[in-house]
Amino acid sequence: MTDVILREAVRADLPAVLALLADDVLGKARDIAEVDEAYERAFADITADPRNQQVVAERAGEVVGCFQLTYLPGLGRHGAERALVEGVRIRSDLRGQGLGRTMMTWAIDQARRRGCALVQLTTDKSRTEAHRFYQRLGFVASHEGMKLTL
Repeated sequence: MTDVILREAVRADLPAVLALLADDVLGKARDIAEVDEAYERAFADITADPRNQQVVAERAGEVVGCFQLTYLPGLGRHGAERALVEGVRIRSDLRGQGLGRTMMTWAIDQARRRGCALVQLTTDKSRTEAHRFYQRLGFVASHEGMKLTL
């Protein structure tokens, strides 16, 4: 997909990003596509933090994909930063057309330019197609992740 522009999201993109998050098998149970105070606050926090980027994929002036890229400092790996990719979503009618590869390649290139030692992500165990996709990009399921919902 060469006609896609990847850029940092602006406030006007928030409704489209929320729609992408909510238009998902798992997202339907935890996100809503309506901008409210909590989403406004979270978006403001992300955009104000130099270690965070909310990224959108734009095609013909329309947001068609998104992800959040967070840079994590750490003492491991000789003090190297890690890049964490979260909330990867692609509009359902555009899946399987290379947009995910374009987005992840962009994220990996950003991390490399910044000097990160690795890029990491989590993906729900039920997302077997996503697992295969990430493995084709070179990601290795080297760890078992755990979450505690509060």
